[in-house]
Amino acid sequence: MHPMLNIAVKAARRAGSIINRAALEGGALEVKAKNKNDFVTQVDKAAEQAIINVIRAAYPDHSILAEESGDTPGARAEYLWVIDPLDGTTNYIHGFPQYCVSIGLEHRGVLTQGVVYDPGKNELFTASRGRGAFLDDRRMRVSKCTQLKDALVGTGFPFKELSRLDLYMRQLQTLMTSSAGVRRAGAAALDLAYVAAGRLDAFWEMGLSRWDMAAGALLIQEAGGLVGDLQGNAGFLDKGEIAAGTPKVLAQLLEALK
Repeated sequence: MHPMLNIAVKAARRAGSIINRAALEGGALEVKAKNKNDFVTQVDKAAEQAIINVIRAAYPDHSILAEESGDTPGARAEYLWVIDPLDGTTNYIHGFPQYCVSIGLEHRGVLTQGVVYDPGKNELFTASRGRGAFLDDRRMRVSKCTQLKDALVGTGFPFKELSRLDLYMRQLQTLMTSSAGVRRAGAAALDLAYVAAGRLDAFWEMGLSRWDMAAGALLIQEAGGLVGDLQGNAGFLDKGEIAAGTPKVLAQLLEALK
């Protein structure tokens, strides 16, 4: 395992233990609304701090972009850790078991390491650029699905961008009638990991942040899939939208999204 990936795994597991412990204790969560339909708890903050502590101990001069604490610059800006300590907070608040820790690493703007960890199921999805993607110790590949009509497609509601809701509803209607099924589980990073693992054949969503996509995008690429914005172009991390899937299904998904 690449040394930097090893640190990401250590950090993700440390955060996961905090998330699991809080879930098992069953105490009242301090829930605050950051924006409409967008929540944060003390567990998010504690998990994020644990991740930052692990990274800082190993690489004190790297930069960090984290959901709750924002941008923490370092002296060596060519390395950027992109962190979502608890993707799927709303699910977590309600005890719906679909949430994860997501940690990506960019080197000079290129994704090089990615970890998505599901603490509830103890599933660890990892990838290093050029070295493949893995679920625990097993090599991952995207599914062999070649037709959108046979594809199980994941999505996420644009709950932060309600101005695009009409567009999304048209997209959803199209995909509901042109695919084998559409699923919305509520944790984009984990949905992307599921595409890499072949559990979903494709995925699309608007209104995302960099930390929602970074690790999952690398997982898919290293598992043989493709990612882009809703036109299939690069720059999806900056645009905040993503379409992903098996190579043949993605092309048909992009055509349907038009």
